[in-house]
Amino acid sequence: MRALARLSQRPIVADFPQYGFALEHAGRIVGVVLTLYARFPGPEGDEIRCNISSWTVDEGYRPQAMKLIWAILRRRDVTFTNISPAPATLKANKALGFQLFSKGQFAFLPALSSGRGSCRVLEVRPDLAELAMLSDGERYIVLEHAALGCISLVCICDGVASPLVLMPRRILHGLMPCAQIVYCRSLADLSRCAGAVGRFVLRRGILLCLVDAKEPIPGLFGRYFANRGIKYFKGPKPPAPGDLTFTELVVFGP
Repeated sequence: MRALARLSQRPIVADFPQYGFALEHAGRIVGVVLTLYARFPGPEGDEIRCNISSWTVDEGYRPQAMKLIWAILRRRDVTFTNISPAPATLKANKALGFQLFSKGQFAFLPALSSGRGSCRVLEVRPDLAELAMLSDGERYIVLEHAALGCISLVCICDGVASPLVLMPRRILHGLMPCAQIVYCRSLADLSRCAGAVGRFVLRRGILLCLVDAKEPIPGLFGRYFANRGIKYFKGPKPPAPGDLTFTELVVFGP
């Protein structure tokens, strides 16, 4: 119910469904999949992504489960993501043509990372003058995610501004506060400003950060965990590691 309430508050994208699809039999819902569509403005035109979430079908109707996904995947101009695949669905993901865009997670202590140059970190607000240093698409991302409860930052290192979005969450059975990287321009940008960001989030009680990655990230003080938090995509433009914008993690909450 919380997920549906959150989706009701999100803008509808073109003619795509606002909530998703249901599998119905004899007047009863026996399966559901939620679809989180988002439009990303870019220099080459708008890009549409869809995060497929909460795909589930009652046991007696599992042979019909693919019907829910086929209804979504008809569009070839959309990039689809699955950021929390259940182990039982991994074979189905591969059969449907999904590919890995992240095959592990890097846990790091940003305050101990070796940042380069002179950096300052500013929290995003609508009247922040430094927002003008970002592209239109980046301004949209940081402002929208700030409204969704994320920590949206502008990091200025040696005169160059970079956007960064973090989602506060807890791990180890809710005992340890940390932050998930939701958006960065590149992992190299993240590494460059990590030290300053670490000191900023430390004031909020956050010592540890997590970011999707395919391998250890130079310049970040931490450890790479292979096969943790694997994520799939299908479509014309794979998301970069560290890009979880407008996905279930943000919209539904950790």
